Amino acid sequence: MHDNQPRTITPNALPEVITRYLTAHRAHDTATAVTAFTDNATVIDDGNTYQGTAAIEKWLDRSATEFTYTIHLTGTQQTDPAHYIATHHLEGNFPGGTIDLRYHFTLRDNLIEHLAIEA
Repeated sequence: MHDNQPRTITPNALPEVITRYLTAHRAHDTATAVTAFTDNATVIDDGNTYQGTAAIEKWLDRSATEFTYTIHLTGTQQTDPAHYIATHHLEGNFPGGTIDLRYHFTLRDNLIEHLAIEA
């Protein structure tokens, strides 16, 4: 029987592709961030689903310019070899001003196949 409870890992234990995405996203480097995704990847954020790299690229561009905020990685977890969670604390000029978000990553072939962002 598998224990699918996430276990805490150190940030440097995250796969390179997740670190590349997070670093590029923080730097508003859409061109680099989008290379971390599979061609048919999906992102779920704020109740919307973005399918494929073109839609994900538009989402990244919009999220980089819609609000000004700081983002700090506050926790990292691994459920199994393909599933990781990165928790971030954001502060900025968006409604509410602060939020903690969990980024749920699913990997396939060393790329991000699915990303769900939730509070």
